[in-house]
Amino acid sequence: MDFNVKKLASDAGVFFSRAMQFTEEKLGQAEKTELDAHFENLLARADSTKNWTEKILRQTEVLLQPNPSARVEEFLYEKLDRKVPSRVTNGELLAQYMTEAANDFGPGTPYGKTLIKVGETQRRLGAAERDFIHSASINFLTPLRNFLEGDWRTISKERRILQNRRLDLDACKARLKKAKAAEAKAALWSDEVEKAEHELRLTQTEFDRQAEVTRLLLEGISSTHVNHLRCLHEFVESQTNYYAQCYQYMLDLQKQLGSSKGEIFSGTFVGNAESTSPPPAAASPPAVAAATLPAVPTIPVVPTIVGVPNTVAESVLNPNEVKPPTSGTRKARVLYDYEAADSTELALLADEMITVYSLPGMDPDWLIGERGNQKGKVPVTYLELLS
Repeated sequence: MDFNVKKLASDAGVFFSRAMQFTEEKLGQAEKTELDAHFENLLARADSTKNWTEKILRQTEVLLQPNPSARVEEFLYEKLDRKVPSRVTNGELLAQYMTEAANDFGPGTPYGKTLIKVGETQRRLGAAERDFIHSASINFLTPLRNFLEGDWRTISKERRILQNRRLDLDACKARLKKAKAAEAKAALWSDEVEKAEHELRLTQTEFDRQAEVTRLLLEGISSTHVNHLRCLHEFVESQTNYYAQCYQYMLDLQKQLGSSKGEIFSGTFVGNAESTSPPPAAASPPAVAAATLPAVPTIPVVPTIVGVPNTVAESVLNPNEVKPPTSGTRKARVLYDYEAADSTELALLADEMITVYSLPGMDPDWLIGERGNQKGKVPVTYLELLS
């Protein structure tokens, strides 16, 4: 019990001495041991690393999980060392709603079929998002957290110890200075000078040892940067794969919807051949009703070869051997990039201008496109026809 009381009294005395030294330094009444410039640069670099790591970590968490309530829930589960429950992504929830709506409207209707296709793509997008979040959390967020909760806490602890050692050192220097000043007045203070010098040597040794430990930890920040750089590359790779998957899923969906979209607008191209023949003497009621509708721009059609059925013409169609009509070809702007599946198709680049026209017997979802000396079939859904 006596030992504990003595230790408590000693600790209180040390704390009071440090507090006095710190206060006098702030008031400019005491000298302060300055660290060398290299050491100060290491401290500033460590502080900068800690601050930016915190900001990058928080913003990446926001990127991966925009919902603040969900982030708080995940944080609590992590602190409790419990597994975070699986959460449905927004894409998967949208897919569920679309599928249920399709079943309600009728999965056999055009709208229902499209809802099912889009819903399936949204489900795949949601699954890709889940994989990306999981990969980013393990390969990027976890190393950043480990630095802040591990290495940085150790550095902060050693820096606090170094600060205390410096205060002790400066307090011993102040006591020695006072003892020497008193010694000049009375020889009785010689013992106090020796005691102060002894304490100064001890505190100087402890300060130097602690400064070296702290320096080594601060120099380890360079290794931290290398580790974070590797993690950053892995994060970028995961993000690239995620967006590439999303892009491919949307391309596949666009191709699936191309045929159904072509059916909706197929009337625009089906009547092209009829427009080249004289109108009938008497029009049926449906034809009269159609004539009252606003005129829709059409694509010129190459005349059918006499005596050759359209089906035969389509089977032997070679775009490179087809001659464009003498008049009435139209310009079209390409909406999306398109890769030709074979030699009969024409590859497209977004925003370029090409010339298009139709041929008898062609699939209404396709046109013949020309760009300079290149010619081939192009999908209608990738084009914006210009009047």
